[in-house]
Parts: sequence; C-alpha cells; structure tokens
Amino acid sequence: MSDSPFHPLRLLQAFFRPIDPILILIMAGLFGYAFVLMSSASPERLDSQLTHMMVAVAVMWCAAWLPGQRLLSFAVPLYLLGVVLLVAVELFGEVSKGAQRWLDIGVTRIQPSELMKIAMPLMLAWFFQQREGRIGWREFLIATMLLAVPVGLIVKQPDLGTSLLVTAAGFYVIFFAGLSWRLIVPVALVGIVSIGSIVAFGDTLCQPGVDWVGMREYQKHRVCTLLDPTQDPLGKGFHIIQSTIAIGSGGLSGKGWMDGTQTHLSFLPERHTDFIFAVLAEEFGLVGALVLLVLYLALFARGFVIAAHAPTLGMRLLAGAVTMIFFTYAFVNMGMVTGILPVVGVPLPFISYGGTALVTLCLGVGILMSIQRGKLVNKH
Repeated sequence: MSDSPFHPLRLLQAFFRPIDPILILIMAGLFGYAFVLMSSASPERLDSQLTHMMVAVAVMWCAAWLPGQRLLSFAVPLYLLGVVLLVAVELFGEVSKGAQRWLDIGVTRIQPSELMKIAMPLMLAWFFQQREGRIGWREFLIATMLLAVPVGLIVKQPDLGTSLLVTAAGFYVIFFAGLSWRLIVPVALVGIVSIGSIVAFGDTLCQPGVDWVGMREYQKHRVCTLLDPTQDPLGKGFHIIQSTIAIGSGGLSGKGWMDGTQTHLSFLPERHTDFIFAVLAEEFGLVGALVLLVLYLALFARGFVIAAHAPTLGMRLLAGAVTMIFFTYAFVNMGMVTGILPVVGVPLPFISYGGTALVTLCLGVGILMSIQRGKLVNKH
C-alpha cells in the first residue's frame, strides 16, 4: 500500500475508523425496520424520513470521531445553552396544541428540551468525573439540583414525556455514580403505594372535579384513560383501544406488509409516530415484534459492554446512561402502545417518524462509538 495519506484505501480506512461494526449492524437492522414500517404507515413521509436518517447518521459519525474526553469538555457549555434556551422558550416560545415547547430562531423552529436528553447525562458524567474519589452526599445533592433545573422548565411547558426522559437520563448517571439504595428504596415504595392507590380508588379519583396535586387536568385524564379506556372510547380512550385492537389482530405472524386494516383504514391514530409499534404488530405479528426486541436487546447489551470497559469514570457513566436512555425510550413507547403505561408522546427509538428525536438518539450511538474507540486507542 502506498504511504500517501491520500491513497484510496487509507482514506477508506480513515473514514470507517470510528465505526463500531456491531453497533452499525444493529443500526442497519433498526433502520431497515423503520424503512419498511414507514413505507406502510405513511409512504408520503418516507422521503422526508430518509433525509432525517442521513442527517442523523452524519451526526452519529461526527460524534464517533470525537475523543471521549473531548465530548465531556462540551458538557458545561451544552448544559448552559440548553438551560438558556429553555428559559427563552418560557419567555418567547411558540404555543402549539396547548403547550409552549418551540422556539422560532428565524430559519426554523427548535425544541430545546430535546438537547437536554444528551446534555444532561453529559453534564452529570463530567461533574462526577471531576470529583472522582470524593463523591459523597454533597455531590449527589448538587447533581440533583443540576437535574431539577431543566426538568422543572420542561414540566412547565408542559411536556410530560420529555421531562420523564430527561429525568431518567440524569437519574441513571447519579445511580451509576453510586447512589445508595437506602435513598432509592423509600422513593420506589412511595411510587408503588401511589400507583396502587390510584388503581384501587380509580373510580373515585377519576371523577370530574377531583383535582390531583401536581398534575394538570389532561395528565389526570391520561392516567384515568389508562385504567379504563372504555369510559371515553371515542375521545381520550380512542388511541389505546385502537392500538390494542391492532396489536391483538396481528396474531403470531401478522396480516402481511401493507395489509393492516387498523392502519390503512385510518383507525390507528399517530400511526407513523408514537403508535408505529402497533403497525408492526398488526402487519408482522408477534414474530416481527420479537425480532425488533432482539435488536433492541443487542443494542442495550453492546452499550453496557462498552460502558463496562470504558477507560474513565466519566466515560463509564456516560455510556451507561446513554444505553439506559435507549431502554427508556423503547420501554415507555411499547408500554403506552400496549396499554400498560399512560400515553405520554415518546417515540419508538430509531423507528418512529421525526428528525429531532432520531438525531438525538443517533448522537447517543455516536457517543458510544467514541467511547469504544477511545478504549481501543488506549490499548495500543
């Protein structure tokens, strides 16, 4: 091979150097699913989604090229930028469908809360790395405050789904940093008791005029609809009822690609975004859903392997949190589509239509590749 740096083979090697083969194979499988499902659920949006995919892959590749420590150096400016933009949304944001989540920057509209899904774990991973070896209750208190500021601003918009994801992203870093189970268990018990009380006394609590402390009326309706969708089958319960019909009618092997009646007779709402898993289950059945689950499990497993072998504490925390973000997306989306969780507007990762979430998720994959590449460089 020629010693010239511009030799075609050297250029090709340089181009693919940051790419992790296992993650690329998993992503190829997920994007293949996305292409097939979008072709059925909303073919008129297919070209647009392919453009989103190309942009997302470019972002993933750029992130993979950056050294892990360089990624952490962006933590503070990204976090501060995100908080400033969230404050700007509160002051000048556009209202759409009763929520103030968007900021018009002239050329386009942006949703700053999406930035915090990556900026939050990045910030906390950097914070704990700076205090490695001396992490105590003060550090956990500061980390909680860093998490509470953006989450509070997002809840105020209101955006329950995104606030849940940002909270989860921050919590995972705090947990992996060594948060004591003595603090986690009481909170978990309070949550279990609260959920049990809602289930047990749902008929009374869901009556009109009963206010739920800390929750808006539409959020209360979401929970009550989850308990009994048939109370409002043509209104709040319509999404869950039609989704469960689509999933159940798919059976073992499905009705066939583009043959889903719930999908193509327009009974299934938001079929190209939040409820695209129902399209999958109806057309490809349990078998198709299990194949997708295997791809997700492979992604989670690879992410945890990368986290376990990362060279520094900050990298381990970041890789573990990013992997758990993928899990949270998948779990919440499938849970709400199958009727075991309230509908909170969380997309199916790498599959649902939309550019912002896809770019954010692919940025997370790029971060994993960067951390894996850093481990290989340190070995040599």
